[in-house]
Amino acid sequence: MEEELKKIVEEMQKELTGCEKEADVLNIKSKYVGKKSRISEILSNLKDMSIEEKRKYGSLINNTKKELENIINEFLNQKLNQNNTSFDDTLDYEISMGSLHPVTIVAKEVTDCMKKMGFTVVSGPEMETEYYNFEALNIPKDHPARDMQDTYYLDNGMLLRTQTSGNQIHAMEKYGAPLKVCSPGRVFRNEDLDANHENTFFQVEGMVIDKEISIENLLYVMQQILSEVMQSEINLRLRPGFFPFTEPSYEIDMECSICKGKGCPTCKNSGWIEIVPGGMVHPNVLKAGGIDPEKYTGFAFGIGLTRLAMMKYKISDIRVLNSGDIRYLEQFNIK
Repeated sequence: MEEELKKIVEEMQKELTGCEKEADVLNIKSKYVGKKSRISEILSNLKDMSIEEKRKYGSLINNTKKELENIINEFLNQKLNQNNTSFDDTLDYEISMGSLHPVTIVAKEVTDCMKKMGFTVVSGPEMETEYYNFEALNIPKDHPARDMQDTYYLDNGMLLRTQTSGNQIHAMEKYGAPLKVCSPGRVFRNEDLDANHENTFFQVEGMVIDKEISIENLLYVMQQILSEVMQSEINLRLRPGFFPFTEPSYEIDMECSICKGKGCPTCKNSGWIEIVPGGMVHPNVLKAGGIDPEKYTGFAFGIGLTRLAMMKYKISDIRVLNSGDIRYLEQFNIK
């Protein structure tokens, strides 16, 4: 036993002699002191030895392992000291301050405004079930509205949510009525990328359920939120729309801030940007959330935070917001 332990130490020292890189030293350490090393194997065999052998060899084996570790650490320290370069802490370094992302700022402004109006902020999973993303929102499997949302389906039978509307069902199930919630978050759709469409973007959904709720309440809330975020009075237009989870449904557009309503590629030369789809909550959605549609009514809406950030900061192409290019964000000087 003594000869074997001595031989292990000599072999390791011999291998260390030709090492130049720290990685090579660490590989040798793993070989001689690691879990699968010979010394570890010998230590694990101690339990099978007699009491007399344990007394004789126990401390010798442990001391040999410590010796191996000390040799390695000493060798590493020598290598590090040789390769260490001096650091001059008197040099003047210019450190630029970071900034929040435009979408992050807009999301906070929207939710802060909604909290002042009594909304509770809720969240939910990005990987969602078909039930919460579609069926509970009055979109059964054979509904043509599913074609409007090119969905990323996952191998585990779930999907990447195409909207944060599913959080409204979660909230209704958890809190019941009356209810006033908003749900910001990231959503995913298999979109063809252009100046106004991305496959990953951000929304905030809002829902109010109570007695005697009407579409006028929705319009008031929208005007308050959008004016506060844009920090000025804005022009809105209301036009009929279709969404399976609301009835009646509306599209609320805001005047394009980039071209001031004159028409540009961002607004598809219409002068308007679709910013808030919404309407009165469909009775089937209320039932799915466990709320009696005979007793309560409500409105729901979804604000495209990415598009709203484009309008606020006059960003003409949505794709740059997901580019990760810090140089692009610096031009906004957002703190």
